Amino acid sequence: MQKVKNNWIKIGSEALILAALFLLVQFLITAGLLNQYYQINLASVCINIILAVSLSLINGFTGQLSLGHAGFMAVGAYVAVIITNMLDLHFIIGLLAACLAAGLSGFIIGVPTLRLKGDYLAIATLAFGEIIRVVLQNIDYVNGPAGIMGIPKLTTWPWLFGATVLTVLVIVNLINSSYGRAIISIREDETASELMGINTTKYKVLAFVIGAMFAGLAGALYAHYFYIIKPETFNFLKSFDILIMVVLGGLGSTTGAIIAAIFVTALTAALQSFPAIRMILYALILIIVMLYRPQGLMGNRELSMKIFGRIWGGSK
Repeated sequence: MQKVKNNWIKIGSEALILAALFLLVQFLITAGLLNQYYQINLASVCINIILAVSLSLINGFTGQLSLGHAGFMAVGAYVAVIITNMLDLHFIIGLLAACLAAGLSGFIIGVPTLRLKGDYLAIATLAFGEIIRVVLQNIDYVNGPAGIMGIPKLTTWPWLFGATVLTVLVIVNLINSSYGRAIISIREDETASELMGINTTKYKVLAFVIGAMFAGLAGALYAHYFYIIKPETFNFLKSFDILIMVVLGGLGSTTGAIIAAIFVTALTAALQSFPAIRMILYALILIIVMLYRPQGLMGNRELSMKIFGRIWGGSK
């Protein structure tokens, strides 16, 4: 009974904090206390958290080096815009279609490539991301290299917050399930997992598809917040940005991915007038992390809500 009580205390504490955060930001936006600059950066934080947490499932928890995450984001962005802007359907349908299209892309690329390991897998996923970008540049229906402009701004703070929370909840619960234990075992020792009877290809593809779906969701939210999308937006540098968040936060830590996403977004906003310096600084940060803390900021640890449980329960 005490364990059940503690679990409910933890869930209640987390829900209370999330509700307070949502209402606070919603009040600041409604009251006009958050200007456009801060609202844009807030949206970027939410989108980057979705991207970082979804890539962390593939790179961190499954141990597969994927360098084409921006390709799935592009698929989601373009599919959502086609659904809402060109076919004039509801935004929810656009989001669902974006997730399904990106997930299907992840399945198509994952089945053949996830049998590869190490550098070969990285090269294959990098090639996929570049193929998506080049294909989009040559499709007249979506205006080729010019991209799509005049996209209605349907992404609001409730959509951003809800999508971010949903992403984190789904991936955290997946990791803590029996599927998650199988996924983590592949990262630790794939050969031993196979000998124990785990279908490693199945679980790698599962993680890849789920990660791709949430990348597609992030792409859809991005497209309907920033009005314009171009194939060049989803190039290798975008995938590199997402990879930096995962490595910086810690391979195998959802909390680390969230913290790193917030940090990288803030750093990007501070250096937006100096794009060349930004890339140099990213490279330096990666070098420093690899030298002095190769496991990342959080390693494989997560922030705990036990302190709130103690306060709630009255224990000392």
